Amino acid sequence: MLDSLSPKTIQSAERTLSAGTWTITAGAVLYSVLTVTPLVEQVTPKGWGWTAPILPLVVDAAVVIVVRLDSVVSRLGARSGGWPAVLRWMTGLMTLLLNVGRSALTGDGVGVAVHAVAPLLLIVTAEAGLAYRRAIGGALERIERSRATEQTEREQRQRAERERERQDREHREQSAREHAERLEHERAEREIRERTEEREHEACLERERLDREAEIRREQREYEERARREDQQREDAVRREQHEQQERSRREQQAREQAAHATEQAAGQVPVNTTDVVVNTAVNSRPTPFTKMPEDDARSYIRSFREGEKSVRQLAEDTGWSVGWVAARIHESADEVESAEAVA
Repeated sequence: MLDSLSPKTIQSAERTLSAGTWTITAGAVLYSVLTVTPLVEQVTPKGWGWTAPILPLVVDAAVVIVVRLDSVVSRLGARSGGWPAVLRWMTGLMTLLLNVGRSALTGDGVGVAVHAVAPLLLIVTAEAGLAYRRAIGGALERIERSRATEQTEREQRQRAERERERQDREHREQSAREHAERLEHERAEREIRERTEEREHEACLERERLDREAEIRREQREYEERARREDQQREDAVRREQHEQQERSRREQQAREQAAHATEQAAGQVPVNTTDVVVNTAVNSRPTPFTKMPEDDARSYIRSFREGEKSVRQLAEDTGWSVGWVAARIHESADEVESAEAVA
């Protein structure tokens, strides 16, 4: 109920109470001055009649003081004590007695009743106004307490809401940080996995390269071994052929010598130059051996041909070196060409 009253409504009611109180007070004071002055003049010595209005003015001034101070004290929410109440009732009774005194002395009951209206109305208005002001002050105090409580609760709710917002914001920030850390961790793991796979791939390629090189070396060794065996077989065949040729030449020479000896015996003389001729013939009949090229000349000769122009065996026959040695030089030339192309 109190919450439905606005401060403007309460202030308007208080202004109405104040205006009504002062209106009644002003009317009662004026009426009292006009009523009491003739009574005071009757009891005032001759020559002092002009002082008759002073008494009602003094009593009414006390009434004004009481009304005014009571309103101020009630507005402050305090109580003035017993003496203000005594002053209020004393001034009210004095005003009442002064207003009805003349009618009471003449035995005019109607006049007493009529003249008692204004003082009684003033007394009751003062008491009622004081009660109203105290009630309004209490109501305002309760309204202020209620509003203060509501303000406190609203501030607490706002603080709680701000705290929830802060916690929510911190939770979102924490979630964002955790998400970012998780993404960073996944990225780091992915990079590590990719580097590991790349290293494994490189290691696999290196193993394959080493296996190929080992296979090439093995095939080269086998090729060189076959070439050495073929060279050895060829050399053995040449030596056997030379040996057989020497044997044939020796047998032919022996046959000639025997024939010449038989002829000498038959003729009785020995030809002087027969042996030398036969020997020279046998010596000159040997095949002239092939001379092996020097190593530098052989290397230059092999490099002068592009790959595929001559076979390894042809180069070996041209240079006089073995097939394995020629194949190794061809392989070295190919490696030098690949290195030069990689540098370029």
